[in-house]
Amino acid sequence: MPKRVLIGTIVSDKGDKTVTVRVDRRVKHPLYGKIIRRSKKYHAHDADNVYRTGEQVRIEECKPISKHKTWTVIERLGAAKAVAVEIDEPDMAAPAAAPAPVAEETAKPEKAEKKVEKADKAEKTEKTEKTEKTEKTEKKPAKASKGKGKAKAEDAAEADAEA
Repeated sequence: MPKRVLIGTIVSDKGDKTVTVRVDRRVKHPLYGKIIRRSKKYHAHDADNVYRTGEQVRIEECKPISKHKTWTVIERLGAAKAVAVEIDEPDMAAPAAAPAPVAEETAKPEKAEKKVEKADKAEKTEKTEKTEKTEKTEKKPAKASKGKGKAKAEDAAEADAEA
């Protein structure tokens, strides 16, 4: 029986001599007929640890190497896409980009004032709602107990005296 060969993208290369490959396939939905994308992850053997995250690779089915690994990486089809890198030093950043945001702030002061006014109104309504709730909870009188014992009646009398 021939060995299956699949093409996928490496999503993880953290394991030693192991990469995780996501294989995507397109399937037509049985009821609605829309083409949907399905994916499955496979653990593949990478003997030399040469493959990195984001690369397109071809994997081939093989005998079980471990509990989950039954695939080996045959070849690299495409290189990894460039990853964004943060610059630690502010001097290295482009100086031409700094003046543009300042111009936008000075051009639209009216919108900023409206936003501040809306925020102030929202805070005032929240404060009034909170004070109303606390007033309602503070005005509740203590209920006298319905029990027959003298201790319960005395406790109720003390609670009424305190209020």
